[in-house]
Amino acid sequence: MHTYRIAVIAGDGIGPDVIAEGKKVLTGIAKMDGKFAVEFTDFPWGCAYYLQKGHMMPENGMDVLKDFDAIYLGAVGYPGVPDDVSLQGLLLKIRRGFDQYINLRPVKLLKGAPCPLKDIHEKDIDMIVVRENSEGEYANAGCRLYPGTPQEVALQTGVFSRKGCERVIRYAYELAKKEKKTLTNVSKANALGYSMVFWNEIFAEVGKEYPEVQTSSLMVDAASMFFVKAPARFQIVVTSNLFGDILTDLGAAIAGGMGLAAGANLNPERKFPSMFEPIHGSAPDIAGKGLANPLAAIWSVSQMLDFFGQEHWGTRVINAIETLLLEKKTLTPDLGGTAKTHDIGTAVLNILQRNQA
Repeated sequence: MHTYRIAVIAGDGIGPDVIAEGKKVLTGIAKMDGKFAVEFTDFPWGCAYYLQKGHMMPENGMDVLKDFDAIYLGAVGYPGVPDDVSLQGLLLKIRRGFDQYINLRPVKLLKGAPCPLKDIHEKDIDMIVVRENSEGEYANAGCRLYPGTPQEVALQTGVFSRKGCERVIRYAYELAKKEKKTLTNVSKANALGYSMVFWNEIFAEVGKEYPEVQTSSLMVDAASMFFVKAPARFQIVVTSNLFGDILTDLGAAIAGGMGLAAGANLNPERKFPSMFEPIHGSAPDIAGKGLANPLAAIWSVSQMLDFFGQEHWGTRVINAIETLLLEKKTLTPDLGGTAKTHDIGTAVLNILQRNQA
């Protein structure tokens, strides 16, 4: 029996609340399957750790994590800790250090999920956003000149390497080819005449190897508009780090809300562990109250199962979430229910067991 070793960084705020439900579901699935097991190792890293120790994770944290099969992250951020400190000191440090250059975000409207858009059906919102995850504006390259003076200047440099752009664009082409779906390239070449022109050139170059993939290109502002007005035009989307971050939050808003938004940070070559997370933030005001919706954390378990080669279980988890939404018996307050956070994982497992019988 194979055992998947998973490092758990529950993090801050509602992170521990929702991650507990994901662990519950994954443990239950392993027992139902009987052919694999899961082993969790918990690390108390995050903002509380920072306030005690002065850093978000220990100096040898990356060495500690590198031999795990996956990392399961809850949420990062807490009042009193600057956002740039919490982000750079943990999440981005792991993404860059483990070369998790693919950020995979499903934007899929499940049956029973709320949608703020008029006259939209489930089939109209079903896309995957492939976001570059290690470079761009998040490379943390830049400087501050003349600090504290009227002449102070902040320089933020976007980093776009040929290797970095090509590998994420190629991943998106391969995914579109495999899934037999269209591919939309999102950039802003009219205003960003170096980085985005470079990105578009590489998109066109790589595209010559995939004549069977139907492509289109949009400016990011137009893409934002069409996410709302005509989401059905998108199937696979590829874009840079910053634009992908913004677009996927918009995608979450039209596909059931942040409580249903999951993300995978992948190192496709598996030289390092990949990381799976709900993307809703830490919401410290409702932490520990049983109000948090853990479905995004459970959806990220589905992504982890896919990455482990357990795609049939990944699909079954999504189907179970959809059943939960349709039955409306066990939902958290954000979805119009009265259930507590700890009820949701149990309900998802019950559906999985019921469907297996």
